[in-house]
Amino acid sequence: MNVGFHGIWGLLVLAADVWAVLQIAQSSVSNEKKALWIVLVVVLPLLGLILWYFLGPRGGAKT
Repeated sequence: MNVGFHGIWGLLVLAADVWAVLQIAQSSVSNEKKALWIVLVVVLPLLGLILWYFLGPRGGAKT
């Protein structure tokens, strides 16, 4: 019974990581920072995603 739950959780983390990598790749920060964040998200999927969400560069319009 738990195998199904863990499988769904894994797919959700994978989808969130793919989304994060796409967002990082499309951001306007330097290529070095992009590479660092992408490696972090890929190597540490859940922790990297959380760190990127809270500490990553913001791509919004500057006012």
